Amino acid sequence: MGKKKLGFAMTGSFCTWERVLPVLKQLAEIYEVTPILSPISYCSDNRFGKAEDWKEKIEQICQNKIWHTIEQVEPIGPKNLLDALAIVPCTGNTLGKLANGINDTPVTMAAKSNLRNGNPLILAVSTNDALSGSARNIGALMNMKQVYFVPMSQDDPKNKPASAVAHFDCVIPAIEAALQGRQIQPVWRELGK
Repeated sequence: MGKKKLGFAMTGSFCTWERVLPVLKQLAEIYEVTPILSPISYCSDNRFGKAEDWKEKIEQICQNKIWHTIEQVEPIGPKNLLDALAIVPCTGNTLGKLANGINDTPVTMAAKSNLRNGNPLILAVSTNDALSGSARNIGALMNMKQVYFVPMSQDDPKNKPASAVAHFDCVIPAIEAALQGRQIQPVWRELGK
């Protein structure tokens, strides 16, 4: 029996990418990973790095080419190409689109296509408005079948009181649980902070 097929989509929370790549390396040892990037993730040179450098690292880790167009991801549904899809990190913009059925990027179309087959969608939230503007979208997605969350908590309650970030060290357990139809504890409050 071969490895399960995992789509690994990355959206524009670039400040987390350095922490996400080690997780991607671990996942590539367990699953056959197809990387998927949002349009901004595919082309943005920013203070966290150049797009070409990130793309080279991601493709090297996955040993697969990045899917970055709607045309590339659309067959995920009809051909049942993935066993699961993880969006790590998942921005507030992506959360809003998913919660409201907007499928205008490769990442949101991949999610729609994957869910069409009843396969799990795992979200690793990273947004400064998780406890404000994105809160209703998170709530709506938590109530959807086959949508699972990587545990998250506030990352800086004093300076960014509405911000939350996934615990990236929990991505693998969250995926494993989702493949069994289980949600691990989605919201954490770290004691003493």
